[in-house]
Amino acid sequence: MSIELIEGDTQPGDRKIGIVVSRWNSMITDKMLDGALKALKGNGISEENITVVRCPGSYEIPLTVQKVLESRDVDGVIAIGVVIRGGTPHFEYVCDAVNRGITDLILKHNKPVAFGVLTTDDVKQALERAGEKGNKGGEAALALLEMISVEQKLTSGGA
Repeated sequence: MSIELIEGDTQPGDRKIGIVVSRWNSMITDKMLDGALKALKGNGISEENITVVRCPGSYEIPLTVQKVLESRDVDGVIAIGVVIRGGTPHFEYVCDAVNRGITDLILKHNKPVAFGVLTTDDVKQALERAGEKGNKGGEAALALLEMISVEQKLTSGGA
């Protein structure tokens, strides 16, 4: 008996991708969106297969992702946003709501949603994660492509 190994890849196939990006902290989210688009295009996803939807802030991301999953023919969605800690509990409430909302949508719609929502202590950390020390938008795009592949392999019965 041997171990069955199923792994995802980032091969494009005919994948259709949604990207939901928050306008709040756009100096950061725009860089993350650029990173995601670069990663998708670099892995053979054509512009015609990408839908970008902007929403006001990170708190609005789950509803916007839900609407994309319900109204567009996509294989998965990348959620891009930034929540920066302040001096009030607002940070915890927003982070928890976004995380819980996205998790619920993944399970409800049975499609991958990549979590590209930064939760940082300050703007400097967010900027580092949006380009200076790697781009979390690009990383989320690659994770989404891999999860779409894993889901497709599991659905079709294997590698």
